Amino acid sequence: MAFSPDGKLVALGLDDKTVGLWDAVTGAALQTLEGHLDLVTSVAFLLDGKLVASGSSHDEIVRLWDAVTGAALQTLEGHLGLVTSVAFSPDGKLVASGSYDETVGLWDAITGAALQTLEGYLGSVWSVAFLPDGKLVALGLEDETVRLWDAVTGAALQTLEGHSDWVCLVAFLPDGKLVALGLDDETVRLWDAVIGAAL
Repeated sequence: MAFSPDGKLVALGLDDKTVGLWDAVTGAALQTLEGHLDLVTSVAFLLDGKLVASGSSHDEIVRLWDAVTGAALQTLEGHLGLVTSVAFSPDGKLVASGSYDETVGLWDAITGAALQTLEGYLGSVWSVAFLPDGKLVALGLEDETVRLWDAVTGAALQTLEGHSDWVCLVAFLPDGKLVALGLDDETVRLWDAVIGAAL
């Protein structure tokens, strides 16, 4: 589930292979986005609320949609496993997708072109998030670490480790200085994203 940045819409990934768009105030159903071949595991809004990204289970694809008209815009293909998480960069130019195939794909949000594949760690990717300035992407991993990567070059920059379970959720504070991690052991940890220190 994801809310649009203005709080007016909510997108739900559903096990009937669709994405539902709803009016978050009235609860009215607005759009049903159809095209996935399996249950929808992740959804995200572009910051202006005009685009929705969705990732699916065994069809292993990411789709981009017009949030106003419901039109399908792009199909991003290349993963070899369930897509667990999708995120837009703040400027709307990139889409990141994490997968069971132990990679993160970076895609051009306009053309759908594959730009980078981030790999070289062990275990599935459970969560992806961009730093608010769009320069870094963070990966929450099954190997109990968080990896920070350069979103432009695809270079691995930093590993945040010391957790005792899978990192299921990664989120940055708006100023980019702190990162919050949701762990499979039912705890949340905060890190200083600048120096890479646990708080």
